[in-house]
Amino acid sequence: MGPQQRSVEISHNLADKNSYIGSLTVLTSLFFIWGFITALNDILIPHLKAVFTLNYTQAMLVQFCFFIAYFVFSVPSGYLVDKIDYKGGIITGLLIAGLGCLLFYPAAGLHSYPLFLTAFFVLAAGICLLQVAANPYVTILGASDTASSRLTMTQAFNSLGTTLAPYLGALFILSTAVKSAEEIQALNVEQLNGYQTAQALAVQMPYLMLAATLCILAVIFVILKLPKVQAITEPDINSINIESFESHESAWSYRHLVLGALGIFFYVGSEVSIGSFLISFLGQPSIGNLTEQEAGQYVSLYWGGAMLGRFAGALIMQKIKPQYALLFNGLMAMTLVLTVIFSSGSLAMWAILAIGLFNSIMFPTIFSLALASLGKHTGQGSGILCAAIVGGAILPVIQGVCADSIGIQSAFFVPALGYLYISFYGWQGYKH
Repeated sequence: MGPQQRSVEISHNLADKNSYIGSLTVLTSLFFIWGFITALNDILIPHLKAVFTLNYTQAMLVQFCFFIAYFVFSVPSGYLVDKIDYKGGIITGLLIAGLGCLLFYPAAGLHSYPLFLTAFFVLAAGICLLQVAANPYVTILGASDTASSRLTMTQAFNSLGTTLAPYLGALFILSTAVKSAEEIQALNVEQLNGYQTAQALAVQMPYLMLAATLCILAVIFVILKLPKVQAITEPDINSINIESFESHESAWSYRHLVLGALGIFFYVGSEVSIGSFLISFLGQPSIGNLTEQEAGQYVSLYWGGAMLGRFAGALIMQKIKPQYALLFNGLMAMTLVLTVIFSSGSLAMWAILAIGLFNSIMFPTIFSLALASLGKHTGQGSGILCAAIVGGAILPVIQGVCADSIGIQSAFFVPALGYLYISFYGWQGYKH
């Protein structure tokens, strides 16, 4: 979901264009894996909600603990990467994320929701470091005027992970039906132990496999020779915009950056809120009346739309101004959310799934527009934008509170307001 972009320079061994392609190919695997892990939250939320008999607000603490880690660790991750270099940051991030996956084993075995939340926090801390370390390679491996297109392309592979995760997660994690509180009370001791063991295994095995995958990737990156990247301490006078010479004391004095940070906040919050409620919403009798496993597989369509939109956007946005694309997609997403609120049945079901297509280009477009003309303040600006990913922690909880009080369908007004703001940013907010 949203990495910290830093001003960097590349060593002479990147002069060969083939090394650009090879490095981008390797780094793309990281975008895939953290997309896969992030999307699994959408599967675990309804599972944990049922297992621990939580209300919507309590269930959304999963996303709160996950995305608050971005806010907490964004800046420290930047400092750490400066100390151990970007390759070291990637390896460390993979190992921390692997530790987070391992914590799901005792959390499921001990039937402890607080331990689950801790596992989500540690896992997200690793992914945050991974993004801070990996993203500079993507932003510098190519011409600066196609950076937005290139970031959109790598985000497309991130979306490939988010597309596959709900489908596979539904097959494994949601394969065993969760019993109601009344049904659990009716079980004898032997039956209860068997039921709890089955529910624990449904979570433990997938995350053990993920932990092993992350550790294998860490070993691969230890062996691989990646380009050396170093932070620029002084701005290159030939590469910065004349605006960087103005008397801006910090990135906070740039209006379009501050408004862009709000755009990232609302984009991540809106996208995560919708994904978090999809299974519960599609299971409503007036919408799709689907089982959790069936609805979980439909979640792949939501994230799959974002994947297709990003592949297409990487090409289209070489011809269309990014602010126009952002305005169009924001208005379309808001229209679809309003359709979800005021309709039912198949129309509401397909409207909410189609939102993913219009989410596709929002993050890289807002990110690029917000960083335009910051010059020597680009590093600080990218840190601000990365911290704004905390919207993924805040908005789902707000929507959860609303769902508990006014109903799950009406609560979608929260992302509708988010897309309204994003439309404003594409219309006026991006201007310097």
